Amino acid sequence: NIFTWQPSYFSDLDETLPTVLQVFNNILHKCGLECEGASAEPQKLEERVNVTPGNMPLQELKDIVLYLCDTCTTLWAFLDVFPLACQTFQKHEFCYRLASFYELAIPELESAIKKRRYEDNSVFADLWRRISHSRKKMIEAFHVLINQVCLQPILE
Repeated sequence: NIFTWQPSYFSDLDETLPTVLQVFNNILHKCGLECEGASAEPQKLEERVNVTPGNMPLQELKDIVLYLCDTCTTLWAFLDVFPLACQTFQKHEFCYRLASFYELAIPELESAIKKRRYEDNSVFADLWRRISHSRKKMIEAFHVLINQVCLQPILE
């Protein structure tokens, strides 16, 4: 793979990971949730978000779920084809951050999707399928990380 031929890509990955983590922080912020250790900067009082997944416009909820689904699928696919990247992810406390995000965001998003009234039931079905897929890919990415960072070193 490309990392074998260009080892400096590991440092590029290391520099890119804060941006990946910021994606999850942005989703939390848009949902009116905050992740522990998510931001080193204080939030301005006027920036307080009163929107939650349950009361945001449907299009915004759809956008968040699509963004999350795309992010989680891409993350899992990358780790699945290149598990050596797991060490770099772990340097950024990625397992902790992903677990914190999951605990905060997924129940809120699932609840909002279930409770919302839809004019078209296919919209509900699509949102539910995508949030379920996102949840599955987060768990699978977490398993790849744990396997590579914790279990493989013991087995070797």
